Amino acid sequence: VEAGNSVLQLGSAPRDFSDLTYTVDGTTHTLADFAALPQNIGLLIIKDGDILLERYQDGNDRDDVWISFSVTKSITSLLIGAAIQDGFIQSVDDPVANYLPRLRGTGYEEASIRDVLQMSSGISWNEDYADPNSDVAKAGGANGIALVQYLAELPFENTPGEVFNYNTGETNLVGEILRAAIGNNAATYLEHKIWKPFGMGSDAYWNTGTEGGGELGGCCLNFTLRDYARIGLFMLADGKLADGTRVVPEGWIAQSTAPAESYPGYGYLWWLYGDGSYAAQGIFGQTIMIDPVSNSVVAMHSSAQSAVGSEYQRHRNAVMAALRARMRQG
Repeated sequence: VEAGNSVLQLGSAPRDFSDLTYTVDGTTHTLADFAALPQNIGLLIIKDGDILLERYQDGNDRDDVWISFSVTKSITSLLIGAAIQDGFIQSVDDPVANYLPRLRGTGYEEASIRDVLQMSSGISWNEDYADPNSDVAKAGGANGIALVQYLAELPFENTPGEVFNYNTGETNLVGEILRAAIGNNAATYLEHKIWKPFGMGSDAYWNTGTEGGGELGGCCLNFTLRDYARIGLFMLADGKLADGTRVVPEGWIAQSTAPAESYPGYGYLWWLYGDGSYAAQGIFGQTIMIDPVSNSVVAMHSSAQSAVGSEYQRHRNAVMAALRARMRQG
């Protein structure tokens, strides 16, 4: 995913956060404590387009790319919006099978694109990372025909749209829907719709399921921390370029970050904090937190001890809440 010649410049307004504290398990910590955790590879705080704090460790700097895991799924969601704006997809209410005919006659017959974006397709899926026999262990990295065939054989468990069930396979399925709709690679589409025109600073790299295969819609876009932040700024710009050109439909950002009926903490592949802010989050801790209330973005490159539920991630969640509160103070 190549960057262009015109880069969106980030201002500089360093701020002292030495008095910012947060609590985990009854113990108070500072932001400096969090930034020094070995799992925190990079931390960047932006408000009103200015960098307030930027810190790296473990030999990394602002030019280093980092794997994003499920942060990628939120960007794929953005590209679904772009495909609707461009007329490749009519609506999120379209049946998934309209774009992937192999799924006709399966449990996905009644599921819409909206249902898949909100993790509420009704299809049974086990996301237990510690279980070697779980669906995510067997097919979490599947793509293309192999992915579609695996999902087609899963049983129908709930009415679409009613029950939230986190499903990595379906984040990759969103990538399949995108590529089928646009007739192109997701990386190429990202480059021409957002990366170059919005002014990302560095090239990005998108892993494929197999050599020569398609991109993993729910994983593995590798890019710099500053470009993490620029994705946040793109969201704050309501999906528009500097010249006012719309990349996604009017209202798409609000729609995709509104609570799903199946689970109020989730939108269209975005995690919602319940206070107007939201985030792209990946296993092992990568994060792009966006707060429209304070016009701020917090971005993190991370490498937690485990995929989910680690001590580091409890620190991350607590420090995020503290930073949101501080940013809203001005």
